[in-house]
Amino acid sequence: MRQISLREPAALLILLMSGTMLLGQAPKPSPSESPKPNPPAKAEKPSEIEPPPPVVTEHSLTLPDGKRLRYKAITGYLVLRDTVEEQNKAQEEATEESEDAEPEATSEPKKDEKPVDPTKGKPKAQVFFVAYVAEDVGDPAARPLTFAFNGGPGSSSVWLHLGGLGPRRAQLTDSGEALPPPSKLVDNESTWLPKTDLVFIDPVGTGYSRPAPGEDAKQFWGYKEDIQSMGDFIRLWTTKYGRWSSPKFIAGESYGTTRAAGLSNYLESRYGLYLNGIVLISSVLNFQAIDFSSGNDQPYPLFLPSYASAAWYHKKLSPDLQQLTLPDLLSKVEQFAENDYERALSRGDRLSSDEKNAVAAQLARFTGLTQQRFLQLSLREPDNLFFNDLLRDQNRSLGRYDSRYTGIRSYPGTDREDSDPSDEAVDAPFTSAFYTYVRQDLKYESELPYERVAEVHPWLFSRNKYLDVAEDLKKAMNRNRYLKVMVCCGYYDLATPYFAAESVVHTMNLDPAVRNNVTLSFYGSGHMVYLESASRKKLQTDFEQFVDSALSMETVPSASRDVK
Repeated sequence: MRQISLREPAALLILLMSGTMLLGQAPKPSPSESPKPNPPAKAEKPSEIEPPPPVVTEHSLTLPDGKRLRYKAITGYLVLRDTVEEQNKAQEEATEESEDAEPEATSEPKKDEKPVDPTKGKPKAQVFFVAYVAEDVGDPAARPLTFAFNGGPGSSSVWLHLGGLGPRRAQLTDSGEALPPPSKLVDNESTWLPKTDLVFIDPVGTGYSRPAPGEDAKQFWGYKEDIQSMGDFIRLWTTKYGRWSSPKFIAGESYGTTRAAGLSNYLESRYGLYLNGIVLISSVLNFQAIDFSSGNDQPYPLFLPSYASAAWYHKKLSPDLQQLTLPDLLSKVEQFAENDYERALSRGDRLSSDEKNAVAAQLARFTGLTQQRFLQLSLREPDNLFFNDLLRDQNRSLGRYDSRYTGIRSYPGTDREDSDPSDEAVDAPFTSAFYTYVRQDLKYESELPYERVAEVHPWLFSRNKYLDVAEDLKKAMNRNRYLKVMVCCGYYDLATPYFAAESVVHTMNLDPAVRNNVTLSFYGSGHMVYLESASRKKLQTDFEQFVDSALSMETVPSASRDVK
């Protein structure tokens, strides 16, 4: 989940010191006391973090078919270290030894390097995780393994963890709405655990994950920096728990799909760790497709079908459109969006008055807004206006993450931004459920605040205008022709609309040899496709079929055998 509105951090820590302390002076002894010798000074050591060992607990879950699944949960930290300093030191020592040694005529030339112990590198961060490993399912080293995380940037993994994938979830109504507080936990009938072991990761600064003492958190705030720390964690966890022989998958949501695409390339090129599959939930691979910035017309046609979904759900369309099924309606809107609407936007003021009126009339027909509104906005209705415009007469705003949710306007009759009702509907239930779950079920105690959404501003997305990671995913698929990708889209998602995700996939221009490795799945839900019971069950079924297809691929011939 989560692409958040970020603000500059305002906290400033001030240390006050007394005059004698500031000068480093000790108070003089009283006349009746003999001066005491100072204890010998201890050699200063660099700050070190020693998190407690992970906590392992035993659990069981009754599945819908009545079978009992036993599993263990592993909750704790892995420490990420920077071995560059150790590597440089070892290099210098090897060079000095080489220069001091007497030359031997019979000896082979020595390499100016020594192996570096990765456990002795400078601590950079401690990354919190919760892993679930099924028992009584055969060889664990050969069982599929899925690393999962949310997005933001700045979001913890609590949403995927306690929403759709983990063995326990925060209880909501069947339609995905919050119940009266306090929130409760229930067994997740649609957990992915029967099919794969799961590792939920909180990126540095989110959840309980923190930089090491003395380390600046900002060094992790960027696309490339985040990819490196998360990729290093995956490599380390896979090694520590002996899972290199397991089929490996990644599941990311929202900005987590951006991260997943980058990781597919990083893990291959840096560690030779090839994935079997990637699940992109509410995908954003090219930010130009969702950024309503000046001079960028790309999002307007791509958001239009999602506007129509919202208008259809809230019964704001004309009777002939309202009676259509949602897929039939969206087929009409998509055709108009990628043809007449795109052409009209590209022509700008070259459009005649009649042409402009005709396009505005169609936009009004598909969105439930007025023709005059589109004429006033030069045929361009950005998302931040649509949230308030559709139900303005009812003093209600739409949810960004799920347009089916509505909230009471704090600033009725204006275009001022209100809180997102679809965000508020799940924030408290998930947060309360996690604090209860981590202590009572997982037996892990921490006094730290669990940062479900952390401030990570400014985040270095890209040195160019828009971050585009579709090319990274394409490179990974070209190298690893067994890599499968499942893209999951919610019709009511106004944060990462389904038509934008679909458009980016089709414009990746994948080679025919790997083009069929990508599948698109659509859900009658929003950004968090797993909130409502029907979509959560469909997501589980789609994932299980996806894993089966990824693990049953035929050998891909890549070497020429036409030797005469």
